[in-house]
Amino acid sequence: MLHYAVPSAQFNISRVGDVTTFEFLLIKYEPCDIQLRQLKKMQDYEVKVMVDRSVYLVDVVMEKTGRVLKLDSIQEGKLWKGIDMLIFNTWHWWNRRGPTQPWDYIELGGVIKKDMDRMQAFEIALNTWAGWVDANIDPSKSLLFFQGISPSHYNGTLWGEPKAKNCVGQKQPLLGTTYPGGLPPAVDVVKKVLSKMKKPVKLLDITLLSLLRKDGHPSMYGLGGPTGMDCSHWCLAGVPDTWNELLYNLIL
Repeated sequence: MLHYAVPSAQFNISRVGDVTTFEFLLIKYEPCDIQLRQLKKMQDYEVKVMVDRSVYLVDVVMEKTGRVLKLDSIQEGKLWKGIDMLIFNTWHWWNRRGPTQPWDYIELGGVIKKDMDRMQAFEIALNTWAGWVDANIDPSKSLLFFQGISPSHYNGTLWGEPKAKNCVGQKQPLLGTTYPGGLPPAVDVVKKVLSKMKKPVKLLDITLLSLLRKDGHPSMYGLGGPTGMDCSHWCLAGVPDTWNELLYNLIL
């Protein structure tokens, strides 16, 4: 999307571990080179956009016993220091179970458990993140955002259509500005944690507008096909473009 605004700009995409970097390249030129001097206006950005796939924000560490989700540890946070703008996000993976769950145990305060209440774990981890931000981020140098809870649509009763087991066949958004099933409880957790922080973090509150878009998911046309009904991710172009429009205006 960024490159679409400057289609003549040169760029590079790379991935190391869980970090993907999109970089507009700086074109070096001699002043006498007229052609490159004209291109400089389009290409001299030196901008990097990085995606760190830290889906829990706190650490998941491989140990002898297996993969351990450490609710009170953020070693990966060293990557986030010195960034001009940070957009944090989590929740999507907190209820994963079975083969798609990317951890085997949960650790808190040196005590390891096989599992625990996921909402409670989410709040503990979010408080760990909040403490890290308060201790390590200078808001005069880094603009801080937290993207709110992205909802799913697997229960038609929640949007007033009890016969709908999921989002398949949904072609229209809900009208109005309320969602019959109410907001996910995780929204309250996010707002509570953010309200206690010392450093200012702007909430990108996209939950309600996304709840109304029961028609916006890949459903049976996602990567998993009919057997992997996808009512939690979003079609592109689609709902995330609205999120980006809101972010763009907040930045300006």
